[in-house]
Order: sequence, then structure tokens, then C-alpha cells
Amino acid sequence: MSGWFRLTIGLLAVVIGAIWTVQGLGYVEDSLMTGQRLWAVLGPLLALVGVVLLWLGVRARTRR
Repeated sequence: MSGWFRLTIGLLAVVIGAIWTVQGLGYVEDSLMTGQRLWAVLGPLLALVGVVLLWLGVRARTRR
């Protein structure tokens, strides 16, 4: 995978993970995911995967 691809997917994963987290914690109204513990757990996990991908993408870009 190229560095740009990792950076893009990583950023997307962090944003979606953050959204899932706040929905799971009940801070977003009018959503099927609001107040569901599953999303409060999966959100931070996805965000963590995104941070790892961002780190790998930055490392790949700085090696060149």
C-alpha cells in the first residue's frame, strides 16, 4: 500500500470511529446507534486502527 492510501484510509477510520463513539455514548440524537454499547466499544477500536494506519502512512512517506 502506498503512503497516501494509508493516510487516507487512516483518517477516514479515525473520523468514523469518533462518530461511532459519540453515537454509542448517546451524544448524538435520532440515530439507531445512539446509546448502544456496541458502538461505544467498536468506535475507539476503529479509531485506534486509523491511528496505526496514519502512523504507517507517515512512516512510508518519510522513507522516500
